[in-house]
Amino acid sequence: MKNTVELKDVCKSLGSKEVFRDLNLAIPAGVITAIVGESGSGKTTLLSLINGVGFADSGSTYVFGEPVTSENLLQTQRRIGYAVQGAGLFPHLTAEENISIVARSIGMNSDVIKKRVKMLLELVHLDQELLKNFPHALSGGQQQRVGLCRAMMLNPSLILLDEPFSSLDPITRKALHSEIIELQKATSITIVIVTHDISEAMKLSQRIVVLRDGALVQEDSPENITSQPANQYVNDLLEAMS
Repeated sequence: MKNTVELKDVCKSLGSKEVFRDLNLAIPAGVITAIVGESGSGKTTLLSLINGVGFADSGSTYVFGEPVTSENLLQTQRRIGYAVQGAGLFPHLTAEENISIVARSIGMNSDVIKKRVKMLLELVHLDQELLKNFPHALSGGQQQRVGLCRAMMLNPSLILLDEPFSSLDPITRKALHSEIIELQKATSITIVIVTHDISEAMKLSQRIVVLRDGALVQEDSPENITSQPANQYVNDLLEAMS
């Protein structure tokens, strides 16, 4: 299976804290991979390395088969969609302006933008009448859908989701779970989702990566992790599933 992301012997520190030491990880293309672990395990730092927000102190991060460097950073980032907890929308922009902000900044044709926005709204089941609303006038689920549309706007090859559903109520979270699964099936895009909830990881992903204190504990299918947990820590995570 081809890999969209590879980390090879990656070391990374934030201040005096060592986050990763000699981390080796491959994220396969065309599936949903969930990164699971407690707070401080390195999940968000991992996404920042993939997206080029930060660089490894040593070792290499490869995305789409190329090392992430300052020279090719912009080109790489344009192929990556990024959505975060709480959607991270600009409060002074309408939903439509939030979705299209990057497309407009690179000079995409306005008619192309409108067609793309309409198609994305249909994908995430968001009413077009909400496009003129500002974020404060949207529900949490609607804001998260707008964030997903923004992440998808440039038709990326990879989407990074950083705990995007943790602040939502259970009914909205369940609906968005279904939409993420449908989205991946419809587009065959590579999706990496960070979560502390292993039950969410089990539901959404075909591949699960378990991190603890910056170390790779287990990397496998949900079925194999359930039947063959690597150690007591993974077993404890499984037992904590509701």
